[in-house]
Amino acid sequence: MSGAALRLIRCRRLSTTTGSGVKKVFQWRNLSDGCLFITYEVAVLDKAITIDTSAILKEKYKSYIYLKAISSEEKENFHFRHVDADPHEVALWVLLKRMKSTNKAVRLQAVQDLAENHHWHDYQYQTAAQVIDQRTAVGLARTPGVDLRFFRPPPVVQYLEDVSAEDGLRELLASLPQSEVDKCVQYFTFVALRESTQSLAAQRGGLWCFGGNGLPYAQSLTSVPSEKVESFCLQALVQHSKSHCDPIVKNGGLHLLQRVFQLRKDSLKIQRNIVRIIGNLAINESLHQAIVQSGWVSVLGEMMQSPHVIQASHAARALANLDRETVMEKYEDGLYVLHPQTRGNQPIKADVLFIHGILGAAFKTWRQKDRSISSEEDNTESSNDYTECWPKSWLAADCPNIRVLSVDYDTHLSDWTSSCPAENQRKSLACRSQELLKKLLQAGVGERPVVWVAHSMGGLLVKKMLLDAAEDPEMQNLLKKTKGILFYSVPHRGTYMAEYSVNVRYLLFPSIEVKELCRDSPALHNLNENFLDMARERDIKVLSFAETLPTYIGPMIKILVVPSESADLGIGELIEVNVDHLNICKPEKKDSFLYRRSLQFIQEALHKYINH
Repeated sequence: MSGAALRLIRCRRLSTTTGSGVKKVFQWRNLSDGCLFITYEVAVLDKAITIDTSAILKEKYKSYIYLKAISSEEKENFHFRHVDADPHEVALWVLLKRMKSTNKAVRLQAVQDLAENHHWHDYQYQTAAQVIDQRTAVGLARTPGVDLRFFRPPPVVQYLEDVSAEDGLRELLASLPQSEVDKCVQYFTFVALRESTQSLAAQRGGLWCFGGNGLPYAQSLTSVPSEKVESFCLQALVQHSKSHCDPIVKNGGLHLLQRVFQLRKDSLKIQRNIVRIIGNLAINESLHQAIVQSGWVSVLGEMMQSPHVIQASHAARALANLDRETVMEKYEDGLYVLHPQTRGNQPIKADVLFIHGILGAAFKTWRQKDRSISSEEDNTESSNDYTECWPKSWLAADCPNIRVLSVDYDTHLSDWTSSCPAENQRKSLACRSQELLKKLLQAGVGERPVVWVAHSMGGLLVKKMLLDAAEDPEMQNLLKKTKGILFYSVPHRGTYMAEYSVNVRYLLFPSIEVKELCRDSPALHNLNENFLDMARERDIKVLSFAETLPTYIGPMIKILVVPSESADLGIGELIEVNVDHLNICKPEKKDSFLYRRSLQFIQEALHKYINH
């Protein structure tokens, strides 16, 4: 610009006004040499240009859309045509905002919408993972098919290099209270802390360890010693986690278990025991924040999608105990929800409970019958439709509006195989009945119509529980809600197996369960008569299946475990099936008579409840 042009510009002194209203004039001598400050009249400036400062903020926070509260009526017509942002990007923030709504229905729908949209970008998943709260994270983990990118990975915890996972577990166990605890808890802790060395020495030598208080079995020479010790410690922690939750968390147990879980990804058993511990801790709502912050939601969410039914069911139990948004019940150790394991819109109208028998388990008892296939074509067909748990796979699909529960408890034919010697003192039907009734009460069993499905000794346990419920004011509703019972080879009048085990003591040392099953036992007679009176009075529907083939008990013993006359309760229908005792509750396929008739009975018993 030329000097002549500069002379034409009117220059004014720069001035400002202080807080007291005094005008302060800048002196020209305070300005740096060679600098010329030119001011325009404010009025002229306003007429010339208008600056929208909100546009600057929009550019600065391009990926953040802040929404103001709007009325319900406005929500229906709320569009983003005039917002300078990707509508898909805006949708994410709308859902994240709704997840914090005070309206529960709005929150639940937002979680479902977020999980069902599979078109988010990676950075959007990362953003959501940073923003979502504890309640939302658990809800996403319990949503079918959720993308695991919604969850932040477990936090990295620094450990001393010279402290192994095994040593960490030992230290954690040693820090927990040992007095005034169950005898079995003391036993497991004792084994984990003091007997590991003796047991491992026996393993390395391939010896059987019967001396002292050593473990009454040997492991293979290929076992990894540290993994076995960790397994012993975790068994002890499973027991401690039922009563010593706070000390476990306070002493760093959540992060230590996370470390062991990642270290033993190839050991399904170790991972199951760890998740059992987390599930037990999650019963205490005061620990939910610590569990979530230590990264367990992402681990459980991934485990929920495991193809292994047992793994997924353990994770489902832990997440259900964490989900106080949609689950009011609490599931204690040994009680598993087979259906529904995730959140859904299907209302639950009834419960079906599965109770296994001697040497059974919550999952393996109810698997599909094992088949030996010769042709390659049949083998392919078999692998495609085979299920590890038919109540979860078949019954849940045929009756989607029922809750399917499976109960687990330890049973033993012989004292040699008992997990805990002290356990033998409380294995009577009476003790087991009281323990399970408390768990069922916590799980809300009795609030809906109920059908029981029981195999072998599990049927005796069902009868005992219902008789006990009739005497307990807190549990009487469970009896009132019982609409039907399905018995698979239940020894209502005893079994030959009990006498057999007594006669061959060098093969089987009879435990309390077996002794209670002797034919013509006064206890069994009284149990049966009392139950019959109650079932007739309350018009409980009954269907019984009886085996007709003998069962191998070991390599040398083959007997008909429960003959038809013992499997006949005296009321309801009795159906004889051409299978042995172990396979009486394992249908060969979904269209087999055994399953179709069982399904028909359950549907008929619950017809007026689940079809309305």
